[in-house]
Amino acid sequence: MKKFLSLLLAAMMLLSMTSFAAAEEPFVLTVMLPDFYTDYDFNTTDNPVLDAIEAATGVRLDVQFVANSAYGDQTSYTLADPANMPMVMALTGARDPIVITSAQAGAFWDITDMIKDYPNLAAGSQGIYDNISVDGRLYGIYRARQQVRGGIYYRSDIAAAQGITEEPQTIEDLTKLAYALLEHCKTTEADDYVLNMVKYVAGTIGIATVSHGAPFNWGVNEAGEIYPAHQSPAYREGLKWLRDLYAAGGIDPDFMNVESGEWDKIERNGLAFMRFDCMDNTYRQQEWFEKNEGITDIIWAMIPGVKDDDGVMKLWPQNAGYSGEIVITKAVKEADLPKVLSFLDWCNTAEGQTLLNCGLEGVTYWIYDDGYMYTTPATGEDVATQIHTIQGSLNQLGMNVMGSLTPTVAQTALRKEYAGYYTAEYTNLIVNDPCHALTSETNIMMGTTLSQMLEDAHVQYIAGIIDDAGLEAVYEEWAALGGDAMTAEYTAAYQAAQAK
Repeated sequence: MKKFLSLLLAAMMLLSMTSFAAAEEPFVLTVMLPDFYTDYDFNTTDNPVLDAIEAATGVRLDVQFVANSAYGDQTSYTLADPANMPMVMALTGARDPIVITSAQAGAFWDITDMIKDYPNLAAGSQGIYDNISVDGRLYGIYRARQQVRGGIYYRSDIAAAQGITEEPQTIEDLTKLAYALLEHCKTTEADDYVLNMVKYVAGTIGIATVSHGAPFNWGVNEAGEIYPAHQSPAYREGLKWLRDLYAAGGIDPDFMNVESGEWDKIERNGLAFMRFDCMDNTYRQQEWFEKNEGITDIIWAMIPGVKDDDGVMKLWPQNAGYSGEIVITKAVKEADLPKVLSFLDWCNTAEGQTLLNCGLEGVTYWIYDDGYMYTTPATGEDVATQIHTIQGSLNQLGMNVMGSLTPTVAQTALRKEYAGYYTAEYTNLIVNDPCHALTSETNIMMGTTLSQMLEDAHVQYIAGIIDDAGLEAVYEEWAALGGDAMTAEYTAAYQAAQAK
């Protein structure tokens, strides 16, 4: 009899678990994500993608989208107000001081010992989990990214019309290309420019300086001491390259006020012809021109980098194998933590990835007879509004720690070329930050302020607002306000790590 009752109870529990989504009210999960489609109003109520996610998981997403250009500021405001935190947040800067201090202060759930119970999350790279850990503890799930992603792409058709038919191999070649495109700008009546530069400058400055031979964020000298990248002569050469192009009229003088959401539109409107950014934009722009302008020839070209004056190619790391992380805040009750972790685990399945990254077949993506996925129906109608109001930037919740499990897209020539950079040959050219996983107390306390000080000065230098002396003055102030202390702390941490 006891055995029968035990079996009956087990069966009842199993039935309860399998019918959770149907029998219970949906579990509402508040989420904060960056938004790249601010021109569109995300549909929060009658949304078939959100409905499909709820049907599959029993979770109803309540998403707060924040413009990507303002996401860093909003993250700081949100983390400073524990009473109004969302339950789950995308943190785009996993090593930002505000993130580290918030983790140390207990703003997020420590999931170090829980990951093993969720097979998809546990399948992620331990090395990358280590990179986002704080004091050896894990507070988030990394958003996987391909490291060899940043590079240079440009309008090859316009370059060819100006006599540049070969892809640039060196800094000198890149300079010739830029000024050839500038000559084209002089022949038009539009306010067009060579380099598509906006207020998000980290990628542009990073690619320009690393291409000239500078370290990324921090370097290590022959004595094993850490030094800031801006102390490298090559860093100044990269800044000067941008400054000279700006002075020649090759960069929009108002770039400091242009939102990153306008980046693609500028190129699609024929107002800029080169960009230092993610190379996968190359094939996206090509496909946009094919679908919207009827262009069949390949008019865009991409390169991961060029050789510096020493004949060495160094590549800017668009990421460290990840782009931020997804954290669970203490707005989640401890009793509900397994539900949230189960949901994040599901997000890394093929079904979860497809709904977050692609949406619904026949609504936000289409499978043609060739078996590939497309983002427009075979009829060719413009469905951008439909896609962006339904899908929005839900892909920013995607972690993809299992690798990409979404439907395969057609492998155009540019897509194949881009995929060809996913090799050790190019990965080994990445210039990594030696301090990425190290901790500096000064960086925790002052890092955001000090970094912003440098970025503001570099923008002003490029725009000709300050000269070399003005830039040196900022560097001296940076050092006095904490830069020197941070450098010493990183040196001590680096040397200690090397001695282990």
